Amino acid sequence: MIAAKDLPRLRNALPFWLSLITVPAAVIGAVQGGWTVFLLPLVTWVLFDILDLFAGLNTDNADPQTPEADLFWYRAITLIWFPVQFAITFGMIWYVTGAPHLVLWEKLVLFFGVGVISGAVGIVYAHELMHQKSVLERWLGDLLLAQVLYSHFRSEHLRVHHIYVGTPRDPVTARYNEGFHRYFWRVLRDCPPSAWRAEKALLARKGLGMGSLQNPFWRYGLLQLAMLALAYALGGLAGLGFFVFQAFIAIWQLEIVNYVEHYGLTRRHLGEGKYEHVLPRHSWNSAHRASNWFLINLQRHSDHHYKPDRRFPLLQTHGPEAAPQLPYGYPLMAGAAMIPPLWRRVMNPRVRAWRKAHYPDITDWAPYNKAAFPLPR
Repeated sequence: MIAAKDLPRLRNALPFWLSLITVPAAVIGAVQGGWTVFLLPLVTWVLFDILDLFAGLNTDNADPQTPEADLFWYRAITLIWFPVQFAITFGMIWYVTGAPHLVLWEKLVLFFGVGVISGAVGIVYAHELMHQKSVLERWLGDLLLAQVLYSHFRSEHLRVHHIYVGTPRDPVTARYNEGFHRYFWRVLRDCPPSAWRAEKALLARKGLGMGSLQNPFWRYGLLQLAMLALAYALGGLAGLGFFVFQAFIAIWQLEIVNYVEHYGLTRRHLGEGKYEHVLPRHSWNSAHRASNWFLINLQRHSDHHYKPDRRFPLLQTHGPEAAPQLPYGYPLMAGAAMIPPLWRRVMNPRVRAWRKAHYPDITDWAPYNKAAFPLPR
């Protein structure tokens, strides 16, 4: 029974539970086939673009000092999501591989949609969970990342990206004029070794080597192998192939968001490999209401990098004087990023205006884009 005093908190948190509409979309697509297999990408991409048009912007900010107990109904969706996504992914593998009414293209579209869920929802929730101090939450984040074969993202994100964002040391910061397709393959190449080096350096400071059980890559590998084994057990080689396919789509979803979040933004180099502190102006901000519901305020990214320990309901949105603003929410911006000429037409003038506003004294940005500065070891 929900206490009367908790009802307003539940009501305020419910819009962030909209990700659950993907569950019936997945079931309908698998059972009915035909055009319904497109429901998952339509719900996650198109629906929230349309809702953004009607819901507009939300510039209200919660009190950052809100007690943890008042955030229960916000946290709950991130806590239950792993079993939900686990059931969708592996239930679909079991069902679809043995479904005679579905032809190959329908199955591929279905698992494309599963990958969209795993990336647009699962990895976003994993991102929230791995930033927390709770052992349970961090484990849930690890399980979600293992389900898309991208476990190293935790190490790369916490130990590299948050420290070096907006600098040449960060593989995830998209350079000015760098198209998404080139960026995507670059981060696939550079992020795993970057994460490995970060964990190696941390263990070395403790006097340990990479063979230590404290090396999280042991955990990453075992969890990913368990997910692969389960996919094979439920669906054979076809099930394994569908699982790997959805993982690739999820990774693509993650990296297109990473691309949007910091495109062209650079922190001032202070000399000797040092950079200014991370500020709200080093991440693109979006106050679009509906897509922030779906992405649990990920679009308030300027505040996330400024205050990484804040839970998602307490993230603040910053105005244009403090943070650069995206013209649309992430779903629509991600679509634009897939077409580099369109992306550059929309975003390059905004990057130039940002540079003029915050760094009018810097006239040569080429070294920043070419990673020419000495880097800390």
